[in-house]
Amino acid sequence: MKILKRIFVWCRNLLIALFLFSIVIVIVYKYVPIYYTPLMLIRLYEGKTKEIKHEWVSLDRISQFMIQAVVASEDNLFMEHHGFDCEQIRKAIDDAQNGRRLRGASTISQQTAKNVFLWPGKNLFRKGLEAYFTLLTEWIWGKERIMEVYLNSIEMGQGIYGVEAAAQVYFAKHAAQLTRNDAALLAAILPNPLTRSPVKPSPYIQKRQADILSLMRKIETVDMGYRNSK
Repeated sequence: MKILKRIFVWCRNLLIALFLFSIVIVIVYKYVPIYYTPLMLIRLYEGKTKEIKHEWVSLDRISQFMIQAVVASEDNLFMEHHGFDCEQIRKAIDDAQNGRRLRGASTISQQTAKNVFLWPGKNLFRKGLEAYFTLLTEWIWGKERIMEVYLNSIEMGQGIYGVEAAAQVYFAKHAAQLTRNDAALLAAILPNPLTRSPVKPSPYIQKRQADILSLMRKIETVDMGYRNSK
């Protein structure tokens, strides 16, 4: 019994320590640039890339068009929800139950939590951690910081992370200089940047770019709370 009690106490203390550490790291990441993420290290370990191209930039050095493009293509209720798009989750469940093609339901907040704190995967344990970190970042960071981290950490090609690196590699310019068309094209390669490319885009990517441009025009008058280049 003493051994079981010791194991219980040890497990309890470990869980408390991990809980406190998670809060501390989220608070720290609210203020400091995030230069490396678990996904970057995993890609290096897997040997899928030999070099990481990543340059952190503040949100005011990213074109407003890029913000509009990812909101239009990935999460058009970003400014309204609290981390989860319940309607999209419901539709995804309905599609799965009816045998239709699986659809993504992750918000920008969820993707950011996954990119910064976790690893790729779809098991329930990892999804549970994703939900936990999503709630933490929504509470501690707020929308502006979530968007800043998202645009700096998202995978955008083989060894390419963040829109600043993507802008330099694909367009030979900085993220602040991205045009509406550039931004829509970058957003069009998501969420499969390893199999899609803005260089000589396929007909599918061109159509997706056009769809995103159309959606961008519908949301560009919405006050997103950012002060970025126009």
